[in-house]
Amino acid sequence: MKLKRIAPCLWFDSDGEEAARHYTAIFSNSKIVKITRYGDAGKEIHCRPAGSVLTVTFELDGQPFTALNGGPVFKFNEAVSLQVNCETQQEIDYYWDKLSRGGDSNAQQCGWLKDKYGLSWQVVPVALEEMLSDTVTERSERVMTALLQMKKLDIAQLKKAYSG
Repeated sequence: MKLKRIAPCLWFDSDGEEAARHYTAIFSNSKIVKITRYGDAGKEIHCRPAGSVLTVTFELDGQPFTALNGGPVFKFNEAVSLQVNCETQQEIDYYWDKLSRGGDSNAQQCGWLKDKYGLSWQVVPVALEEMLSDTVTERSERVMTALLQMKKLDIAQLKKAYSG
């Protein structure tokens, strides 16, 4: 695997490998690339047993990620999310179902969800950006009004709002 210049590193307490396996099972063209483990060096700082998972390098649909088991110091929040661009309602339904299962159902609004690891995702139709950036303000305003009423996005309803 050729290293990409920019790749997200996701901080987990201790379930980075489990999360990486979960995500790679959802997205096609995905795989676990490498697992590194803690050794004895630095144990007084990281407090992890030698042999436990330090990082998991993985790819989701060809995009590289690293899962770091760094302990409970940091938690995910909505300031950062991963966006899944979908062509069809079937794709939206699939990713929404798989990613939201076991997550925080109160965090779901406007295509955003929080998965069982606390990571935020946006499951959105690719057509949404074009609809929202339409120079005919009435159309984009109708789409925004419809969008704000949804949790999981409904392409047919967004298109209906766009058409008026």
